Amino acid sequence: MSQGEIVEKVVTYVVSEIVDDADSIEVNVVADGSDAVVAEVRTAKSDMGRVIGKRGRVARAIRNVSGAAGDEEGLAVEVDFLD
Repeated sequence: MSQGEIVEKVVTYVVSEIVDDADSIEVNVVADGSDAVVAEVRTAKSDMGRVIGKRGRVARAIRNVSGAAGDEEGLAVEVDFLD
């Protein structure tokens, strides 16, 4: 199992349940040191608002869930939502 694999699966699943165009989702997990990863999330422009949510509430929830997934692997997780 590669570093951040659980994080990638969790983030991909959660985001795919939120968006209309699940085929446009891209989640890249990049190592950020030996015990940290950055999950870069890209969606269709029309879905980005749904992923971020009002006042960033959905984005914050995604970050919380991905942090819990990172705990399973002993990793600190940061989630970036990219255009």
